[in-house]
Amino acid sequence: MTMDVIEIQKIIPHRYPFLLLDRVTDLVKSETLTGFKNVTIGDNIFQGHFPGHPIYPGVMILEGMAQAGGILAFKSMDDITEEEAANKVVYFMSIDKAKFRAPVKPGDRLEYRISVIKRKGNIWMLDGKAYVDDVLVSQAELKAMIVDK
Repeated sequence: MTMDVIEIQKIIPHRYPFLLLDRVTDLVKSETLTGFKNVTIGDNIFQGHFPGHPIYPGVMILEGMAQAGGILAFKSMDDITEEEAANKVVYFMSIDKAKFRAPVKPGDRLEYRISVIKRKGNIWMLDGKAYVDDVLVSQAELKAMIVDK
């Protein structure tokens, strides 16, 4: 299953400049999601992080993982309509074991690979990894909950 940015925006409430997932390239319900963000010098964040030495902030990488995890959780819910999804939101409860292994720069394609560690009701534990050219640049364990707005 693939999704473009229009389909992504039907599921999560984030919008530019805080929508940090451009496309989902693969999704297996209740198992895995692969998607990406194209990091460009036009991203507003580079005006201040850092002028003359642009590096994509680690916190933004983690937020992109969280958004990808939210898509995986929503798409894994059984028999939910688009209207029902519009009345729900994903709250992230914790981010553990976060590591940053290499800088991400303008021109990089940041690929997110999210997998489900476990699910209990509306609470999801996810393993998130971010890659640039198949090199691991960041990883974390995420816990999220789907709730009514």
